[in-house]
Amino acid sequence: MRRGLVVLGVLAIVAIGAAVYFLKPVQGPARDLTLVGDVERGNYLIGSGGCISCHTNPEAGTGRLAGGVGLQTQFGTFVAPNITSDPQAGIGNWTLAQFSDAMSNGMGPEGHLYPVFPYEHYTLMSDQEIADLYAALMATEPVSQAAPPHQIPFPFNIRLAMAGWKNLFFAPQRFVPEEGRPESFNRGKYLAYGPAHCVACHSPRNALGALDWERAFTGSDGGPGGRAPGITREALLDKGYDAETLAQTLLDGFTPGFDVLGGPMGEVIADNTSLLTPEDRAALAEYLLAE
Repeated sequence: MRRGLVVLGVLAIVAIGAAVYFLKPVQGPARDLTLVGDVERGNYLIGSGGCISCHTNPEAGTGRLAGGVGLQTQFGTFVAPNITSDPQAGIGNWTLAQFSDAMSNGMGPEGHLYPVFPYEHYTLMSDQEIADLYAALMATEPVSQAAPPHQIPFPFNIRLAMAGWKNLFFAPQRFVPEEGRPESFNRGKYLAYGPAHCVACHSPRNALGALDWERAFTGSDGGPGGRAPGITREALLDKGYDAETLAQTLLDGFTPGFDVLGGPMGEVIADNTSLLTPEDRAALAEYLLAE
């Protein structure tokens, strides 16, 4: 009897310890929320950050950034929400602090956000960029139609489980440039890992949907962005790319083999990379092809 009680006590301690670990908050460095956002700079981030391609559903005709696009994964179908300035259907009633928490730590006003929303990458953005993007979204045309709910089966619909996922796989932080590298290289790396989040679609994921960072850019058999080819230096060189042609492909979708990229990548080019400045496209190409 005594041994049984000891075993139960040990199991209870282990269970409590596990709960404390997996449910503890995951937060990055505090942000400066006194900064004043600039709408023009924020509009650039709406394009470069992929907000348009994920949160606009042309087929539904509900309007720019009104959500409704379904992303099919092995965990269910996640539907991008309305992020217009509408206070009920969109995020118009969010404070800058709430917006920052969502972008930086994956926490929305109603709880944990699923990592299909790429806060793993937005967390790298600067404090000023968060303020700028917030200002731009608050200045958007409000759309009063809410996006449909996610279609996620049990147990993946339990948002509290995301606390455990974050403690296992998420380390919120700000971008740190590589020493000894030119500014353009670091700008390209920042875009690839940060707001443009190329790494999110072009890298494999484990069984729990977390990125395999050690195999970044080696391609993906499936994920939020579907199947995506490798875009490592070797893979790009094999396809005939150099920095100039890659930057051009990010603008118009034409490949060195005279094909036109369509599907999800075509949407990304139309609504994301083609909206980058020539300097940012060149920086992104430079980083991806760097030795």
